[in-house]
Amino acid sequence: MSSLPHPAHALAEHSRFVQRVRRRYGPELSLLPPDVPDAAAITALVQRLQADGRALPAALRVARQLVMERLVVLDVEQQAPLTDITHTMTFLAEATLELALAQARAEADERHGAPQTDDGQPIDFWIVGMGKLGARELNVSSDIDLIYVYEEQGQTHGPQPVSAHEYFSLVAKKLYALIGDVTEDGFVFRVDLALRPNGNSGPPVVSLAMLEEYFLVQGREWERFAWLKSRVVAPRAGVTSGRALQLRSLVTPFVYRKYLDYGVFEGLRQLHQKIRDEAQRRAAGRPERANDVKLSRGGIREIEFIVQLLQVARGGQFPEIRTRSTQKALAKLAAGGLMRADTALRLSEAYAFLRQVEHRIQYLDDQQTHLLPTADADLAWMAASLAMVCNAETCQLMDKLCEVRELVATEFDALLHDGRAPAATPAGGCKSCGAPPLALDNEALLDRLPEALAERVRPFAQHPRVQHLRDEARLRLGKLVLRAAQCAEEGHCTVTATQRFIDWLEPLLRRESYIALLVERPEVLRRLLRLLGLARWPMRYLMLHPGVIDELADERQMADRFDRAAFVADLQDRHAAWVRSGEADEGALLDTLRRAHHAEVFRTLVRDVEQRITVEQVADDLSALADAVLQTGLQWAWGHLKQRHREEPQFAVIAYGKLGGLELGYGSDLDVVFLYDDADEPDPDRAQEVYAAFVRKLVNWLTLRTSAGELFDIDTALRPNGNSGLLVTSITSFENYQRGRGSNTAWTWEHQAITRARCCAGPAALAERFEATRRAVMAAPRDADALRQEISAMRDKVRQAHPTREGRFDVKHSDGGMMDAEFAVQYLVLTHSASHPTLQDNAGNIALLQRADAAGLLPEGTGHAAANAYREMRRAQHRARLDEQATVFDPDFMATEREAIRAVWRAVFG
Repeated sequence: MSSLPHPAHALAEHSRFVQRVRRRYGPELSLLPPDVPDAAAITALVQRLQADGRALPAALRVARQLVMERLVVLDVEQQAPLTDITHTMTFLAEATLELALAQARAEADERHGAPQTDDGQPIDFWIVGMGKLGARELNVSSDIDLIYVYEEQGQTHGPQPVSAHEYFSLVAKKLYALIGDVTEDGFVFRVDLALRPNGNSGPPVVSLAMLEEYFLVQGREWERFAWLKSRVVAPRAGVTSGRALQLRSLVTPFVYRKYLDYGVFEGLRQLHQKIRDEAQRRAAGRPERANDVKLSRGGIREIEFIVQLLQVARGGQFPEIRTRSTQKALAKLAAGGLMRADTALRLSEAYAFLRQVEHRIQYLDDQQTHLLPTADADLAWMAASLAMVCNAETCQLMDKLCEVRELVATEFDALLHDGRAPAATPAGGCKSCGAPPLALDNEALLDRLPEALAERVRPFAQHPRVQHLRDEARLRLGKLVLRAAQCAEEGHCTVTATQRFIDWLEPLLRRESYIALLVERPEVLRRLLRLLGLARWPMRYLMLHPGVIDELADERQMADRFDRAAFVADLQDRHAAWVRSGEADEGALLDTLRRAHHAEVFRTLVRDVEQRITVEQVADDLSALADAVLQTGLQWAWGHLKQRHREEPQFAVIAYGKLGGLELGYGSDLDVVFLYDDADEPDPDRAQEVYAAFVRKLVNWLTLRTSAGELFDIDTALRPNGNSGLLVTSITSFENYQRGRGSNTAWTWEHQAITRARCCAGPAALAERFEATRRAVMAAPRDADALRQEISAMRDKVRQAHPTREGRFDVKHSDGGMMDAEFAVQYLVLTHSASHPTLQDNAGNIALLQRADAAGLLPEGTGHAAANAYREMRRAQHRARLDEQATVFDPDFMATEREAIRAVWRAVFG
């Protein structure tokens, strides 16, 4: 196999543009310092050109020519990174706009005076850079998309008074002349104002109030993508003073909705189709126009659309993915699990390559074009500048370009394929995909459904809420129902699953974003239907928290176990992103905690129902998740407590019950006690007051129902003195209470409860002190007979409070059920842990039964048999609850297991 020819070294002088600049401005080239120019160097260059006698318009234009020549040399001859080129072009725009704006305002002030509000305050004016300028990704021959915004209405008070709107309109006109007019020195930038409200028919400048009204009343979907990259680029003082933040507070809620916004897919699909149609129209009869690296299939625009679509759809809830830079956004999407890491890397590399090709096209003649040249010499030079060969025998550049564009087009089609496979559908695929869509209430649609599903759909279709939907929404529902029927026909799900799917849809009719998600993501619908066929509880959970359905889009996240460290890190990243965006208010943080918790519970639920994890692993993961949410909520809530008296609270959450024993289930209450350490507080009364206020806030954070749902029900009845006691207790008072120091001491049932208590949130020192107290309580000397009588009496009270119908077996409360095993374990721990310290560990009932057996505290083998029985009963209870069935069974159910637990009870209590 012969080797490919080695590429020749490319020189900047091949560029006709570079040749022109060197001929005309040779002496001035040395005015620009070596290396990559920044904004300060460009500003200094313009000022030097002015000092040499050029007026500002000429100085700006010559500076642009000199900077461009430098970039060609850096890029072509020195292989400068893409960001060096795009950032320098952005600096050029920012520096020249800053200088031009200063002159435009100075001339307007001289004639009209500066505009002021009615109370005499100056009015700010901002040049908003859109698109690649806003993202600091400007290409070398790009125009600049600008929008001019001023703060508020007012008046000037100079020689010729005018309104603020008239004043800033004159400034905008002067800016256009200074930057965009073509003179003998060329232009600085072509200026495009078409993205302003109402486009070319709208006023050249808008006030904040006008912009806000436009966003609320007329703002279109495609404009959200445009404003995503918006940024105030001049004057710099407006940014550093913070006054421009007013604009951000309008733009952010317009671009990013507070919900998962899959409705934007259709808007972007229509925009993209218009762009493709226009590209094809321009290429008609001109085949060379098909090689447009920006607008053709698989071009730069499609990478930008992939990124912006995911950002707009998800950025309302995940602020950490918000960024204007395309390549940074790809990295953030991958980090957030919204895109495969290898896909993001390939798209980032494709973007860099296509941008480099685009720049070389534009270096040739300084033309705003994205079409590959047709001259062989130009193609060869471009290839050589990228360390490739392009000649009559081979063209590595074209081969690489085809490969990259195919990759991009494939990823784009996969994301935006209107719910159909981007490639040909395999045999046996969707029978009705090519047919015209049918509305949900169309009889022709009902005729295509299995009879059992049609019976459920017919009354649903006549529901008043369905009848009041827009035609488009009824068509979407029809499409989903047909796909569900196809899923059942092909054996991927059961008809029962499709019926449950209709039950799930009914309460969501007013929340079309979730319907849109399922239309856009057919793989999510398939996974949802499979899940609904396995158990009823997932449907109930999805009704409570429909937003979690989006989790089904990422198979990888379902495959992994819960990772507490990663979960907390994600939450902290999101918190930092809320802070950066200026939106870190309590409402946003409350919703963030809830959505993150719901999503992770749902992932665990899916793993559970699909039998990827055991019942014990479910409990472990749900308990670890609750711990993480409590710890994060504690930190965030403390930061929002006005009375806080120190940076880090000396405060802990003690978990009892199921959370304490790492046996948490879906929807379980949290039994908790709150402790604080005031040892180093100069005013203990003040500490009690602050921590009491904090507990009220924390409980509110954890229990309040917001638009994102709720987190937990909190039960604090196990605190010292129960419901009559203080909500929060100092660690010293808690120790005295538990150890029987003083007149106020704990009851036996409280010592039973502490056997499965643990610190689940708070500083390590406080956790260690609590654990020492817990172990001391368990190891304290006791009268075994008296303790046996007290615990046995307590068990009778619990049994009477949960009577079971005769002839039935309740796996938890009946004789020989789980509760008997739990009470026996508590007795063994409180009686024998002083001499058998391993019983002091909070290891769970199964492990403690095995340890008691190994220690000889039970007849040999009895503890192990009861441990196995307890495990099987937990599994039976869990399976029944997943399918919303009663946990009461025939008396012969688990007869062997029931007898194993009875044996332990007899061994302990006689």
